[in-house]
Amino acid sequence: MTTPDASAFDKLRGRIQALRAKTIDNGCTEGEALAAAAKVAELLDRYELSLTDIEIRETQCEERVFETRLKKRIPIDECIGAIAALCDCRVWREKNAAGEARYVFFGLPADVEVAHYLTELIDGAVRAELGRYKVSAEYKRFRHQDRHLANASFALGMCASIADRLVAMKAERDGVIRSSGRGLVVLKAAVVDAELEKLGLKLRTVEAGPGRMISPDAYDAGGAAGESVALNPGIRRR
Repeated sequence: MTTPDASAFDKLRGRIQALRAKTIDNGCTEGEALAAAAKVAELLDRYELSLTDIEIRETQCEERVFETRLKKRIPIDECIGAIAALCDCRVWREKNAAGEARYVFFGLPADVEVAHYLTELIDGAVRAELGRYKVSAEYKRFRHQDRHLANASFALGMCASIADRLVAMKAERDGVIRSSGRGLVVLKAAVVDAELEKLGLKLRTVEAGPGRMISPDAYDAGGAAGESVALNPGIRRR
């Protein structure tokens, strides 16, 4: 495997670990999660813009697995596609030996490292924000038998909102990278697609099923949590 500038990659990984210690391990808020996502996207851009086209073409793609440890779908499902797109990865959902769902990110080493980190980060932020919501006066107005639906609706609303913001972050990042004069986004996509084809996987897109039953008030509360922080993601023009 070719590892362009291993010391730079190790430095990037170290910064991700430092961010993880400050956020995931301490139950970060949604705002902190998105701020960390913007920071790590900027670090990733700086790292990859330092590589030559030849180094990128010669880098072997890797897989990075995020285990949900659950057999059912979870709210983070709403964000997975946006996370993969932000990090220029491909992603698929499969089951492990225990029948539990897991996500497999596939792409350049730095990209899958960041994708896995962001998945951990957002999953933790949703759990933390849901915990705060469950002690709010608004939540306590729900009848006991309706609280399970309220929990799911809040988390779904928050994840949908975060996904929208990640999509916007991706568009801004791509625009800044294009302004650098390099076709980095297209080059990376070509490398990942070529490597993915070698795996011989038969991936399929699953259409969304019937609409879910939600609590509109709880869903909107989750959406508000996901829209509460202004973002300035990605690298900056110099």
